Amino acid sequence: MDRVQTIIAAQRDRFLAEFCEFLAFRSMKGDAAGLAGAAEWTAARLRQIGAAVQMWATDGPPVVFAEIGQGATRLLSYSHYDVQPPDPLDLWESPPFEATVRDGKLFARGASDDKGDTLARIQAVEVYQQAYGDLPLRLKFFVEGEEEVGSPHLAPLAAQHADLLRADGVLWEGGGFDEAERYTFYCGLKGIAYLELRVRGASHDLHSSFAPMAPNPAWRLVQALNTLKDDRDNITVDGFMAHVRPPTTAELAYIRAIPFDGAAVKANWGIPAFVNAMSDEAALLRFLTQPTCTICGLRSGFIEEGEKTVLPSNALVKLDFRLVPDLTPGLVIKLLRGHLDRRGYSDIEIVPSAGMIGARSDVTAPVVQTAVAAARQVYGHEPVVYPSHGGSGPMYALVQALGSNGIMAGVCYPDVRMHSPNENIRMDDYFQHIEFLVEFMRRFAENN
Repeated sequence: MDRVQTIIAAQRDRFLAEFCEFLAFRSMKGDAAGLAGAAEWTAARLRQIGAAVQMWATDGPPVVFAEIGQGATRLLSYSHYDVQPPDPLDLWESPPFEATVRDGKLFARGASDDKGDTLARIQAVEVYQQAYGDLPLRLKFFVEGEEEVGSPHLAPLAAQHADLLRADGVLWEGGGFDEAERYTFYCGLKGIAYLELRVRGASHDLHSSFAPMAPNPAWRLVQALNTLKDDRDNITVDGFMAHVRPPTTAELAYIRAIPFDGAAVKANWGIPAFVNAMSDEAALLRFLTQPTCTICGLRSGFIEEGEKTVLPSNALVKLDFRLVPDLTPGLVIKLLRGHLDRRGYSDIEIVPSAGMIGARSDVTAPVVQTAVAAARQVYGHEPVVYPSHGGSGPMYALVQALGSNGIMAGVCYPDVRMHSPNENIRMDDYFQHIEFLVEFMRRFAENN
């Protein structure tokens, strides 16, 4: 056992006790005391390793910013201390804010998302210091308390503190083991534009007998929606696809190397085939590199059990667009408005909601290749690298917007139950992840 493993083994009980203490904070939306307590605890733990800590105020929970180490190489760590609400409580096998170890797993709200990632990185610095001495790079921590509510202050703070946050690489939250126990990285996240389309007709619902002469907002909305996609599921918003950046040769090579069991996915979803009966390879490529236009919900008129002959006075649809480079939420709204207006739908109101720009890092960047090399050594196999993730997050503001590249690395595994009752991580994964982080920091400092 090398010295890093020896140090981690010696600190295992203390590190676990700290983890349980951190997990006890009810740091979720609506619990100001829980959020404040988690922020202060994070700041105090960072000070224990010798980091210089700042608390950046918002009109919500603060961002904990800290910096430690010396040298020319700069590494930014992003994570968050806020968690999802634990509901439904009756499905938890142990109290969600009383960390419990069962069968080698630690159960608590926030264990994987994202207090495990946050604390493992702090503890990894301590292990590094004991094993090798002072940190030979400038490690910056950005730990926010609003990720679970859309990170409304992240982009403004990133712009305000751009010089301080700029780095040679960014270590993002997330990542972990897949179903075949292969360690998995993600190098980006899709953006999102979430919005509503609203159509209004008469001032109140009418008897449906008036349908021959009164406008029906539901029909108008359906007809407008039918112009956004064709029967092959292609997005047909004017000019939309012209802004989609194609994957690079290196990205395609990584995607083709991803083990993807389409049959298992289809069986799990209960569907006979992917859209257009696509092959596994085509489905994975589309999932990772193409934007989406999704009807998330429709509402109009009478939809309860029974009959009610009504002509609705309004209709509403919720849409989300998952965005890839170089689409942005603002551009999507502009393109959609022009598309509808050119077809005579200027009366349809667009009401934007959430919006994030997508991020996709260069898979050949040093931060990515260093993480791959460190994982190869620590986990003993070739990790799987996804050029992007199909989901969305606020990565762009701290990565591409600041001229950097990032990679997602964390402590997840398939049964982690993130956002669900009985959220958990495997304890061995957690401590091995600390070992990975130490090796990653050592290599990143040497190679940059």
